[in-house]
Amino acid sequence: MEIRLGPVRAWLVCHPRLVHEMLRDTGTFDKGGPLYERLRPLMGGGVVTCPHSAHRRQRRLLQPAFRPARVAAQIDAMGEEALAVCRGWRSGRAVDVSAAMMTLTTGAVSRVLFSDSLDAARTAEVRDCLAEVVHGLFVRTVVPVDVLFRLPTPANRRYRDAVARLHRLVDAVIAERRAGARRDDLLGTLLAAAERDDSAVTEQEVHDQLVSLLLTGSESPSLCLSSAFSLLARHPEAERRLHTEVDTVLGGRPRPGPDDLPRLVHTRAVIEETLRHSPPGWLFTRVTTRDVDFGGRRLPRGTTVLYSPYLLHHTPASFPEPERFRPERWLSGGGDGGPYSPMIPFSAGSRKCLGDSFAMAQTTVALATIARHWRLRHPPGPVTPVRPTVTLGPRSLPMICVPRTGDTVPAPARAASGSARDTALSGRTEFRKAGDQDADRA
Repeated sequence: MEIRLGPVRAWLVCHPRLVHEMLRDTGTFDKGGPLYERLRPLMGGGVVTCPHSAHRRQRRLLQPAFRPARVAAQIDAMGEEALAVCRGWRSGRAVDVSAAMMTLTTGAVSRVLFSDSLDAARTAEVRDCLAEVVHGLFVRTVVPVDVLFRLPTPANRRYRDAVARLHRLVDAVIAERRAGARRDDLLGTLLAAAERDDSAVTEQEVHDQLVSLLLTGSESPSLCLSSAFSLLARHPEAERRLHTEVDTVLGGRPRPGPDDLPRLVHTRAVIEETLRHSPPGWLFTRVTTRDVDFGGRRLPRGTTVLYSPYLLHHTPASFPEPERFRPERWLSGGGDGGPYSPMIPFSAGSRKCLGDSFAMAQTTVALATIARHWRLRHPPGPVTPVRPTVTLGPRSLPMICVPRTGDTVPAPARAASGSARDTALSGRTEFRKAGDQDADRA
């Protein structure tokens, strides 16, 4: 299908088989187009935005941090982050679930990248910077007129300030680590690689990888969790099944451990159905590196090609009743799409998200932990429709806290990490504050 992005002519790939063929041929369909042109000034040449020629080396360097054994070792920390976020909630009070989930996921991915190098204040600043950056990125993607973004408007100043602050925060953590002890985290891996005499890892790449993974590793999982709680509140039967499973598997414990994840079958199905129904990454672009015959069309070198996981996930031929939220479809083989599966929330091919297993574990643990203690309800009135930006999901989601059990969320058994101590900034937001934020942004 031919479309236009402002003055740019582009093609939208609509069939799952063609999408997979495109994603497997990364030499011909390289990362590029309006989205990545706007992302590169922010992320540099990191693994998310680098060209095909640099990707294999970068992925091999980063992949060990997301292997199954490393993910399993993070399960307890994921649960601690979730408990810390909901520990300050009170019955009948409103929380901004979107802000709370961003705090949770920022804390979890920060542990992988930096161990505990981010204290509460810096975790909160990172979260605020990322929220402003994502808001500004979408406008810059759909309006391909650079001069508009050089004007000294309040929105442009906020975006540039957020980007600058985020880069300064990452640089400060890198400098502190160089002056301190080595740590077994991704930053330690990158610094060790950069110090080797024959290394192709530059100082700039260390910075770019951290910014790339911090942004992608916090934004998308937080939107998935926010969407999940919003959908569950509107689908009481799915929520009831979730609570029954969580209560059975945890048996009174406050959060799941590594051995519990295989038993949280319905909990994982809720996450999978949320990713199908409301995929955070809903639209992506590629650019052809050569003339190519594709899908019955001759595409010249430099052609922008788009694909949409949202579109594929909402095709009735692939997913009956695609607008309905039905987690049970994943309990009966609904996800077995073969080599050309239409379900691609983490993309496909060699550039499939390297943190997909981490993201699935993180969201499953967080959902189970919070659902063990709380039921979240929409306030009276219609639910505000979600408007897509560079990603898809609720940006401000006020919900009412209803305790599920008579016990309180337990206090931590040890000194909490910086992100876990961030109780005051973990989403305890009144309706008035959420409304003020929306009015200010508008």
